[in-house]
Amino acid sequence: MAQSQDGNEIATLAGGCFWCLEAVFDGLKGVESVESGYMGGELKNPTYADVCSGSSGHAEVVQIRFDPAVVSLREILEVFFVIHDPTTRNFQGSDYGPQYRSAIFYHAPQQKAVAEEVIAKLDTAGLWDSPIVTEVTAASRFYVAEAGHQEYYQRNPNQPYCMMVVQPKVAKFRQRFIGKLKK
Repeated sequence: MAQSQDGNEIATLAGGCFWCLEAVFDGLKGVESVESGYMGGELKNPTYADVCSGSSGHAEVVQIRFDPAVVSLREILEVFFVIHDPTTRNFQGSDYGPQYRSAIFYHAPQQKAVAEEVIAKLDTAGLWDSPIVTEVTAASRFYVAEAGHQEYYQRNPNQPYCMMVVQPKVAKFRQRFIGKLKK
């Protein structure tokens, strides 16, 4: 797996607005850090405005550093598929454009295999009326989002978007995965 220098692993996920993903994964036991950013496009050093235009090719992503002795990539993906709709191409709720696509950017062949297994299992289970369209793509350069986007929900819980979109996803995560929450 893709390991950082401290023995932790790295996972990079896109599933709509990165504020939502970051807020959820910050609360998962075994996750050491979550950083919002951009991946998957051609433009070097994209800004939020570049990515939001939909023309840079990047997705809003979170890069998750996690301890595989505490939480596995499979468990991270189980959370991922609960907190967003993997059957919609290029949108989540009212967020529309390729920057909001559902994607797993793998850092090692083992991550690709796990992602494909999880998707196949979920598709076979027929949990959704439509097939999963989540991309499984090799990780490319990760660009850290501007400082104002880091820990956005934690710093702005009463902002209307956070109250209407982020908070319900965090609540759904906490209810569904109560045994996997950080203390």
